[in-house]
Amino acid sequence: MTRDDCLARDVADLLASLRDQFVLPAGTVYLDGNSLGALPKSAAARVAQVLNQEWGEQLIQSWNSAGWIDLPQRIGDKIGRLVGARPGELVVADSTSVNLFKVLSAALNIAAAGVPAAPQRGVIVSERGNFPTDLYIAESLARERGFELRLVDAPEAIEPALASGPVAVLMLTQVDYRSGRLHDMAAMTQLAHAHGALVVWDLAHSAGALPVDLQGADADFAVGCGYKYLNGGPGAPAFVWVHPRHAERFVQPLAGWMGHAAPFEFTPAYRPAPGIARYLCGTPALLSMAALECGVDTVLAAEAFGGLAALRAKSLALTDLFIERVEQRCTDCGLSVVTPRAHALRGSQVSLSRVEGAYAIVQALIARGVVGDFRAPDVLRFGFTPLYLRFVDVWDAVEHLHAVLTGNEWRDARFQRKAAVT
Repeated sequence: MTRDDCLARDVADLLASLRDQFVLPAGTVYLDGNSLGALPKSAAARVAQVLNQEWGEQLIQSWNSAGWIDLPQRIGDKIGRLVGARPGELVVADSTSVNLFKVLSAALNIAAAGVPAAPQRGVIVSERGNFPTDLYIAESLARERGFELRLVDAPEAIEPALASGPVAVLMLTQVDYRSGRLHDMAAMTQLAHAHGALVVWDLAHSAGALPVDLQGADADFAVGCGYKYLNGGPGAPAFVWVHPRHAERFVQPLAGWMGHAAPFEFTPAYRPAPGIARYLCGTPALLSMAALECGVDTVLAAEAFGGLAALRAKSLALTDLFIERVEQRCTDCGLSVVTPRAHALRGSQVSLSRVEGAYAIVQALIARGVVGDFRAPDVLRFGFTPLYLRFVDVWDAVEHLHAVLTGNEWRDARFQRKAAVT
């Protein structure tokens, strides 16, 4: 394949027009949408509308007149279309970490109650390589509730850990943040249920990037991030989903006023809202909510071109091309592909490892306009957002990588200094 072949593929790409939804700096190949999605062009105008008209002119009336009070559910229903949730089952609220605390606490309450669906058990199983905030939340709750947090070192070790018992909850991230490995949600959920355990899914690196079917997989709980593939902006609110069979079984631990059945009755005693609404807590961040809705709409725009299935097909084609080009152009450069090659095991990213200079190589690439990121100890991580990434971008990115490595550009002292955010 040549660069001209990539240009031809871009011309033939049915999703190509979706790129026009975004602000993309000239001369930049953005391969970090798995950390922070690109800015939707509609977001600035929408946030300005909230600032100038809804807040500036209508003031507090906008909770009713502009529908502010309904945003967590309205945007939640839009995200639900992307992750296989039914209307009214998912809400936008708080951060991924806070939402994980809510649902993991609820899952442990179910286990501790000794109900038939999850007989009393004392272990939380997760992967040692899971995203740290997930493990920190689990460690904190396990210590508080008297559970054991049992970590496995490979996906293949999950089934033996479940079989060893007594397991209350299996907590997994669908796409591993470091390696890009993809779990089969339906199969893993079925396995956990067979061993009497509930499953909590973190969709931070899958929602908006690939087809997710929470209902179809019979999942129990899920949380996810708004600022990665959903393009909601830095610090965008997260989302939380609870299967209806669990939604009203326990009061989530952060019983705030927005999760009350009638917030404006201002009663001193807490009465939880029905269903998923009880997983709200405090007042929603309206400006961030407005930007998030624009980001979610950029993903929903793909429905006119085949939806998430089409995005997934393009994502796999882009990542296939990247892997092939790296192996062709960067032979003997000390790189190894960490991300699984099998499509069924790969998310929408490719991670490379290099023992020497991984951080500096990423910084040298950024200086050339190819934006990826670094994950300790030795991973160069590249995200492929099919909404705005082109095949020619992949070609050019690998050419820059080749130049950085063969020209030893990464050895420059300015690329060795670690920034606070890597």
